Amino acid sequence: MLIPLLVISAAMWFWRSSTEDSKQPAVDYSVFFGWVEKAKVELVTLEGERLTGKLKAPETVHDRQIDSFHTYLPSSDEALLPLLRAKGVRIAVTSKREPFAVQLILSLLPWALIVGVWVWMSRRAQSMMAGGGPLGSLKSHARKFDKNTAVDVTFDDIAGLKSAKQDLQEIVQFLKEPARFRRLGGKAPRGVLLVGPPGTGKTLLARAVAGESGVPFYSISASEFIEMFVGLGAARVRELFQEAKKSAPAIVFIDEIDAIGRARGAGLGAGHDEREQTLNQLLWEMDGFNRNDLLVVLAATNRPDVLDPALLRPGRFDRRVVVDRPERPARKAILGVHTKGKPLAADVNLDALAESTPGFSGADLANLVNEAALHATRKARDAITTADFSEAYDKIVLGDPRETKLGSREKRRVAVHEAGHAVCARFSPDAEPLRRVTILPRGLTLGATQQTPGQDRHLATQPELTSQLRVLMGGYSAERLVLGDISSGAENDLREATDLAAKMVAHYGMSEKLGPVYYDYRTEHPFLGQKIATDGGTSQTTVAAIEDEARSLLSGAMEEATQLLTRRRTELDRLFAALLERETLEREDLDTLLGPTTMQGGESRESSAPAIAVATGLPSTCPLRS
Repeated sequence: MLIPLLVISAAMWFWRSSTEDSKQPAVDYSVFFGWVEKAKVELVTLEGERLTGKLKAPETVHDRQIDSFHTYLPSSDEALLPLLRAKGVRIAVTSKREPFAVQLILSLLPWALIVGVWVWMSRRAQSMMAGGGPLGSLKSHARKFDKNTAVDVTFDDIAGLKSAKQDLQEIVQFLKEPARFRRLGGKAPRGVLLVGPPGTGKTLLARAVAGESGVPFYSISASEFIEMFVGLGAARVRELFQEAKKSAPAIVFIDEIDAIGRARGAGLGAGHDEREQTLNQLLWEMDGFNRNDLLVVLAATNRPDVLDPALLRPGRFDRRVVVDRPERPARKAILGVHTKGKPLAADVNLDALAESTPGFSGADLANLVNEAALHATRKARDAITTADFSEAYDKIVLGDPRETKLGSREKRRVAVHEAGHAVCARFSPDAEPLRRVTILPRGLTLGATQQTPGQDRHLATQPELTSQLRVLMGGYSAERLVLGDISSGAENDLREATDLAAKMVAHYGMSEKLGPVYYDYRTEHPFLGQKIATDGGTSQTTVAAIEDEARSLLSGAMEEATQLLTRRRTELDRLFAALLERETLEREDLDTLLGPTTMQGGESRESSAPAIAVATGLPSTCPLRS
């Protein structure tokens, strides 16, 4: 109440001052003194430094007739008062005091400000404790879904993932009909961990559980537990589980659980680390003295290797559901879901699209369909065609076309390089079938040779990996053979080939010298603390031996690639000449130029990797994967 009153009083005071100034305009002190000397002033009123006066007859000031005025006195003028008495001017003196209401408000203003700040800070503190504010809160940020907030996703809306859906449907059925399972002494898993690469549908499965379960479903990201003060994360976990237990049977879904579930004792903060406090509280809530068999914890992560063993043991996460990249039939079903309701041209074959996209996740396939629709829109088409899907595939795998235009010398070198990759891929045993060769710069590459496996595969044999090395070294060898020197365009090939050779020697046991041993060589550590606290276990002598063996594999692959290109020099020359002329060659063109071969071993190979793109220039957006 005080602040509005103060504003009103101040407004009234300014209005009164402006009104008085309009009635009694200001004049210079020298003008006023001259009027006094000429006996033109009848009355003056002194109010501090301000002086108001009334003239005996109107005077003209700035083209305006006035009979009253005001001015301000100088700090000292001893001649003014004697002059006023001498001229017979009446003198009045008033005290400079504000109105009583203004004085009251000004006296209470400091106390009002103190009380207002105290009330604001109290409410701010309550807000922080209740869920707002930058300091976090004791209240969790979990979103609750129940019958009143239905989720529009069910298991029928998810294509593929048959095994994962079956496991989760069993959880849903137990919560709906617990007596049916308890009849034979069965218990529902207390925790289900969804594990899989990014984009494979882990969160989508959780949404389907929320839509199917019919019980309260609490969803939260693990990173929302962590705040800047120690203890708030554990308090949020406590509050979340207390609320969920009140609504049991219920499901708690924690996305990206690796944010708080990483192995303890690995960080620099030791036992006082906020994440460890939060993890300890989560372990207690999942399987402590006050556990609840009707509360199921659902979690998702793409880094199960960094989770604490205590979190993964039975009784906490009893069941681990692997959500992997979809196989060919599942890819076709996913494409059918995402193309539903979209106009497709007659030449679109979803089965062929599924075959040409091995290793694509569900998110990748959704992005493929969306990019194809956008490309068709840019071309003002009425339906999405195969050409739109092909352009979308290239955009995702290789990137957008670059404005860079290669000179004739660079273009010839890139053509020779890509032709070397293609010839080695065509005539190497166990190499993946060729799909396309291009020397058009796209994304971060100047050219690319794409290979597409005929079927999905899950393992790579030693001959297949050796063929991959030969294909990777094909561009490097072709430059040396045809042009007599090498260029920086082989940097990405050498990086991938070196990494693959080191894995073959150190991880896959494909070295006679080192034997069937797994060496912790160039292993990515999930924590800086683990790297500091533990030794890799591989001596410098062994590391040197690994590097020697990898170098030997690469040298052998280069020699084999050079010998193959020398034998197939006619096909090599024909291919790079065609690339210079047409810039992009598809599978049919490559079959015509290179002729038939019986050395392809792709009939029985299966791969979970994307279509291989061996690129010239900067690192490819689609690296080789084993």
